[in-house]
Amino acid sequence: MLWSLIKILAFVAIIALLALGAGYLMEASGGVQVTVAGTEYTLGALQSVIALLVLVFVVWIVLKLVSLLIAILKFLNGDETAISRYFDRGRERRGYQALADALMALASGEGRQAMSRASKAQKLLQKPELTNLLIAQAAEMSGDTARAEAAYKKLITDQSTRFVGVRGIMKQKLAAGDSDTARKLAEKALSLKPAHEETQDVLLTLQTKAQDWAGARSTLGAKLKTGTLPRDVYRRRDAVLALSEAKGVTDEDASIDARERAIEANRLSPDLIPAAVMAAQGYLDRGKPRNAARLLRKAWEVHPHPDLAAAFARIAPDETPAQRIKRFSALTKLHPHNPETRLLLAELNIVAEDFPEARRALGDLVEQGGDARAFTLMAAIERGEGSPDTVVQGWLARALTAPRGPQWVCDHCNHIHGDWTPVCENCGGFDTLSWTAPKTQERTSATGVHMLPLIVGKIEDRSDVPYGSPDEPASTENDDAAPPADGAGDTGEPEVIGETAQEPAQGAGRR
Repeated sequence: MLWSLIKILAFVAIIALLALGAGYLMEASGGVQVTVAGTEYTLGALQSVIALLVLVFVVWIVLKLVSLLIAILKFLNGDETAISRYFDRGRERRGYQALADALMALASGEGRQAMSRASKAQKLLQKPELTNLLIAQAAEMSGDTARAEAAYKKLITDQSTRFVGVRGIMKQKLAAGDSDTARKLAEKALSLKPAHEETQDVLLTLQTKAQDWAGARSTLGAKLKTGTLPRDVYRRRDAVLALSEAKGVTDEDASIDARERAIEANRLSPDLIPAAVMAAQGYLDRGKPRNAARLLRKAWEVHPHPDLAAAFARIAPDETPAQRIKRFSALTKLHPHNPETRLLLAELNIVAEDFPEARRALGDLVEQGGDARAFTLMAAIERGEGSPDTVVQGWLARALTAPRGPQWVCDHCNHIHGDWTPVCENCGGFDTLSWTAPKTQERTSATGVHMLPLIVGKIEDRSDVPYGSPDEPASTENDDAAPPADGAGDTGEPEVIGETAQEPAQGAGRR
């Protein structure tokens, strides 16, 4: 309010001063005499001032017209002028509007419209670093891979967008199944941006699929340096890669370097069962059985596994069954109640023909939903104790339909593998295999489960006699029993029931 009052007072003061000045000029004597074409003009003081102001205004208008003419000539010549800047601002405004429309269409899933808007923005803005990426993504969404690849190649030519272009073509090659080219592009992309986590993961996956273990270890080290991988996970995966480099350690022509890598893998991750087995074999090849036994005991303490038992058996292949039971106590005393330990003791005692002790080792495993291996061992025990063939065949029937127990299962896709591998053969996951019981067992016919005991015989009911009891009969007479298959069972001596009874602790647990 006060400011408005001040402005009004200032305006009135200026008008008053001008009026006062005009009054002085009108009363003043003298003037200006101007002669034009022989005609004299006499101007008073006030008229002279007005004429001067008009002259100044006319000169200003003429200068502006001249500058406008010069600007038009420069504009026509292609030089930057105020006129060109005016049109540039309009074109830039329309270009950014087209760019915004392209982004909205891309987010809405309208690939063709996004590509059209992006092409318009490219013409208006002349900024390929912004529009080429949009064109490439819109072309991919529309299924135009050729145009997308051309746009990515344009991005490669610019230093600021080279990584984006290489990464885009890499993804195209991955989608097309060209893993070799994609791996080379991933290596180039990682050299441009060593800390890019997604590129690190893609390159590591491609290297493991291609069995480029040395390159994979280098990429794994880069992930550790950039902080995208915890140190404990790094040590585990580095051990897996070192183990993969040493896969030929069991071959006759295996080099010393391969054996050293197996030992290194076990050092990096003692709980990695295949690494312990290979490292033990490496020590055995070098004539160091004590070192092999020590690392196998350490691995068994972490996780009992049949492959560890088989490797432990290879340390002394010529020992007697009694000596083997005594030596294996170094393992069995570590986890006496673990199912794997009890199955191992049962196998060892079956070979030693101590069937009551084998039965005691199994204990209640078969009652608690045992697997096929436990039922097969029970069949071997029954055969060794001279039970009728119907009893033996009844246990074998249950083994046929029982779960197979722990196996190498992929944590991502639940695919079951016969042997450990660093890369899942189904989904390609790296270091995803775990020794565990599959979540989905093999399906069996319900009719088959109930009919098998009727076909091969049923299990004798001996629930009233405790396992391992001295009063338990060594054999059961059955006049109606079926004749022994292939002449077996007449002598009462143990026979081979599958692979388990042949070589206990040497092939145990291998499916």
